[in-house]
Amino acid sequence: MKIWVDGGLRDTGDATVSVLDHGLTVGDGVFETLKAVEGRAFAVTRHLDRLARSARGLGLPEPDRDEVTRACEAVLAANPVPLGRLRITYTGGLSPLGSDRGDAGPTLVVALGEAAVRPDSTAVVTVPWTRNEKGALAGLKTTSYGENVVALARAHEQGASEALFGNTQGRLCEGTGSNVFVVLDGQLLTPPLASGCLAGITRELVIDWTGAREADLPLDALSAAEEIFLTSTLRDVQAVHRVDDHEPAAAPGPVTAKAMRIFAERAAADVNP
Repeated sequence: MKIWVDGGLRDTGDATVSVLDHGLTVGDGVFETLKAVEGRAFAVTRHLDRLARSARGLGLPEPDRDEVTRACEAVLAANPVPLGRLRITYTGGLSPLGSDRGDAGPTLVVALGEAAVRPDSTAVVTVPWTRNEKGALAGLKTTSYGENVVALARAHEQGASEALFGNTQGRLCEGTGSNVFVVLDGQLLTPPLASGCLAGITRELVIDWTGAREADLPLDALSAAEEIFLTSTLRDVQAVHRVDDHEPAAAPGPVTAKAMRIFAERAAADVNP
């Protein structure tokens, strides 16, 4: 396996960063995950736009887009896999212990791992912890992922693949690594960005391609929904057949099945929509 670290490809055993990197010591970093099919990354432009937005939101210097693009292309070429998870990580770099950043400049790492095709439907759980829609990191894709690790472990303990959060107002927000859509009275709805959810790339494309609407939703919309599905880079559109102990009427139901079909067709037609 070849990994890009700060300017070049390295073998896995040599692909190292300092133990004093701010991304390790305080989670000061941003990242993107892209789906790669037969050596081609999907929706690169949208992902790199969001990487830049997240970096600005965290106060990091904007990544060199040309360097990130070269790094992604080099890693994809060096590690041929049929379906992969391409991960771009960009951190505050070598820094003193504590919250202050150093002046050594950011760290850039690009790596690729094999991925499995997801099943058409999955189970999810709700968790008692909340997303802070007013927090400094709301809407940013940062490496500060500790609460997601805890929530996802809870989901796995209960036989589910994802955990869903409400926000501090008790409104439906998002999953640990996904956005959520519900069908209510035949309408396809998803929480607005003001809920604190991440502006998911797949979420954005599903809204554009299916006519789904943003709506402020109570957390109990999950129990009232006729259909529920998740979206993310590696899930694409994935139906939900169970939320906690509740099972929606159908998974995938007709609205979800249509969204799955539209997304698959449009994504296959344009690798960089």
